[in-house]
Amino acid sequence: MPHDLRRTRKYRGSRYCGWGQVGQHRKSGSRGGKGYAGGHKHFWIQTVKYNPNRYRRIGFVPPSSLRSLPATINVGELEDLAVKLMGAEAVKSGAEFDLTEIGVGKLLGRGSISTALKVRVDSASASAKSKLEEAGGSIVE
Repeated sequence: MPHDLRRTRKYRGSRYCGWGQVGQHRKSGSRGGKGYAGGHKHFWIQTVKYNPNRYRRIGFVPPSSLRSLPATINVGELEDLAVKLMGAEAVKSGAEFDLTEIGVGKLLGRGSISTALKVRVDSASASAKSKLEEAGGSIVE
């Protein structure tokens, strides 16, 4: 609340408000610089406390690494998935199981398989191919 005893009321109309005429308390030099100036020097504590990732090195990311990897599935999960999607009778009769329709791009070799499945997939690892062929199935290109 403004009243007569406040110092700013006393200095109304004067040019420098008691700080002299050579710019004290007037420009950005009195606050240590504009914006983030001094973040590596006299404002380092503020940088550490409030903006710790300011000087983090992110590095170069080549555009080829920004391509997403294909969705994968393991050989051990194939039987359950085929029965769930096609039915037990279709799996026993040897129908072709298309992984590309459900969005899977690569078949990996973890796990084991006992039924002979014909699997259509874009790519498969060597161990996945060998496990499918041991069970009597094949990969359709």
